[in-house]
Amino acid sequence: MPKYQRIASELREEIKTGLLPPGQMLPTEEQLTLRFSASRQTVRQALSILVDEGLISKQRGSGSRVCAPTAAQKSGNIAVIATYISDYIFPGILREAQSVFAANQYSAILSATRNSVYNERTILTGLLNKPIDGILVEGTKTALPNPNLDLYRKLMERNIPIVFFNGFYADLDGTISVYADNFGGGYTLVQHLLGKGHTSIAGIFKSDDIQGHERYSGYITALRDAERLIADSSVFWYTTESRDEIFTEELAKRISECSAVVCYNDEIAFRLIPLLLSCGIRVPEDVAVVSFDNSALSELSPVKITSLSYGEQNIGHVAAETLLARIAGSAAQSQSLRWTLMEKESSK
Repeated sequence: MPKYQRIASELREEIKTGLLPPGQMLPTEEQLTLRFSASRQTVRQALSILVDEGLISKQRGSGSRVCAPTAAQKSGNIAVIATYISDYIFPGILREAQSVFAANQYSAILSATRNSVYNERTILTGLLNKPIDGILVEGTKTALPNPNLDLYRKLMERNIPIVFFNGFYADLDGTISVYADNFGGGYTLVQHLLGKGHTSIAGIFKSDDIQGHERYSGYITALRDAERLIADSSVFWYTTESRDEIFTEELAKRISECSAVVCYNDEIAFRLIPLLLSCGIRVPEDVAVVSFDNSALSELSPVKITSLSYGEQNIGHVAAETLLARIAGSAAQSQSLRWTLMEKESSK
């Protein structure tokens, strides 16, 4: 292979892997002659090949710049990053997203952070060197300061569209998110319980994800508006790491001092109800239990759980379509999905 073709090949690979992202200036001809130990004429031949391929553009007096990829240059890969893949509601969300991508000839590359900031950084660092057309991501510990925003910004600087689902990073500007109306959900559940005659309503919420804060905000605002605020000791918080530690007899005892409880999600309610029953606390006669997601767990529980549902909408489906619109260059905006209350045995 002639030397100018070898130079073109190496630069082409750097463009395709993102080492030379769209919009970035290439090294000057003089720098390239030193790097490749080649003549200026040989370097110019190599650059001409890349210009003909539409990978770079040459501007008189400015040098060469990497062009944005055309449809024909797309990799056909989309990175999908979730906190979990096989747990709880995530299989349904990811299955819907993958079906949307597959219908549009895209392959999904799945990764799970397990809600670990360290794992998230490892995954994002790997994506910097992979040819991808977009990223669908569930943020990690979105209620806390995140040290990985620098990597998200690098990916955005390379014109890789990113859409978040289930949450967002407040400090990361210019992003699009698809998420639930968590404030409205918390408010709705409290209104439902108040309508059933409950005046003392406990709460269990997740502290390291933004969804937990928003659900708590709706919950506590509804109690305030109804002039039914309760002591802080009746609101329980947990993190990703401490979740398994909260299900104690002491928790059951303190919740039984109220007549109802709002749970962060069905997973928490599903574990809480057997605990209450084992302590002789009846559901819903002694304590009514409500939650979010209307997952399969709400039906498998020994007392079927009153829960909020997305109805016909699936957050993975909506988020995937939003990302495809961004990849295609179409206008897209953040969306908040509304909940529908599905009343079952646990709050009657």
